[in-house]
Amino acid sequence: MNTLHFVRFTVAYWCLLAAALLPYVCAGIAKSGLLGKPRNQGGYDNDHPRQWMARQTDWRARANAAQANSFEGLPFFMAAVIIAHQLGAAQTLLDILAFLYVLTRVLYITMYVGGLSSARSAAWAVGMLLNLVILFIGYH
Repeated sequence: MNTLHFVRFTVAYWCLLAAALLPYVCAGIAKSGLLGKPRNQGGYDNDHPRQWMARQTDWRARANAAQANSFEGLPFFMAAVIIAHQLGAAQTLLDILAFLYVLTRVLYITMYVGGLSSARSAAWAVGMLLNLVILFIGYH
């Protein structure tokens, strides 16, 4: 009898998935409330999405900027988690740090959309520090 074996995801691996989805959450925030509204009334323009986004201001523009930054930060986080796993980092510590990174990114996005620039920059710095710690926790 064949049995299916499923890969067991660690909390850190689930955090990779969560971090990978955050840019799309930002895009949804930027477009929220406008998807069904006619274009001539300011609704989302799916024929010209980049031009439409370029015309947005305030929290919608900041949500789009948070999306771009979330994509920019994603490769470093993914690499750090994978390298930490490969180096045999203590799993519980790695899981906690990865969770804290995702939590920090959620706070970053919230602060970005809310226009809290100093707090946003602090959250970004904490996220960068967490990435560096994750990268090196498996080093022996």
